[in-house]
Amino acid sequence: MKTVTDAHTAMTSLKGKRVAITGGTTGIGRAIAVLLAAEGAKVFICGRNPEYLDDALERIREVGGEADGITTELSDPENVLSFFKQASDYLGGMDCAVINAAVAAGGLTQMSEPELRYAIAVDFTAYLLSAHAAVDKLEGHGDIILIGSMSAHVLGPSSTVYAGIKAGIAAFSEALRRELGPKGIKVGLIEPGKTGSNMQLPDITPEEQRKMIQEETSLRAEDIAVGVHYMLTQPRRTVIQQLVISPRAQEGE
Repeated sequence: MKTVTDAHTAMTSLKGKRVAITGGTTGIGRAIAVLLAAEGAKVFICGRNPEYLDDALERIREVGGEADGITTELSDPENVLSFFKQASDYLGGMDCAVINAAVAAGGLTQMSEPELRYAIAVDFTAYLLSAHAAVDKLEGHGDIILIGSMSAHVLGPSSTVYAGIKAGIAAFSEALRRELGPKGIKVGLIEPGKTGSNMQLPDITPEEQRKMIQEETSLRAEDIAVGVHYMLTQPRRTVIQQLVISPRAQEGE
């Protein structure tokens, strides 16, 4: 029987890859950091809570990873620039930026003006500024992965602001892929469905989240991390432009 040695495309190794992750201390970002570090990547993360940062770094080191990070507030544009500078300094350059940090947002009339401004600053402005800073640090090679949401497509009266922002991120991601592809940088977007995380609090308790995961109406954060791993291990000739990951039994947002 003839052996087919090229039946599967060659996978890119993550060993030694230098990865910056915004919002890498909890939920999806934490899961991404842990998985990539376990695969040999060196990671630098940020979050808003020192306890969560310490917990994430401890977990990364438990799996044999190399990592560091800072606490910061990305609603301030100067902090976005500072994060990417510190990340690049620690990592010795950068091969990948995962732009993930976000806060929950509801319907337009459910939010005060300061709440609205803050959500836009973190969920939209900081995303674009992070991508801009990442391009500079990537120096003509590597990957930018943006974590969006299925909320961009599942529209409801209580998701006005969040859906609008995530739809903007989806359009930005596709256009950025076309802009940066010829410059050597791959851009991909992952849109998760409902996923267990701190963002669900206090509306959905940890106990309720675990029950939903067991019922397969919600994802684990690790499910999204696997999507990032998939994107980063493909050959340089390929771009996974958009990856939608939803719970099998989820009927809607």
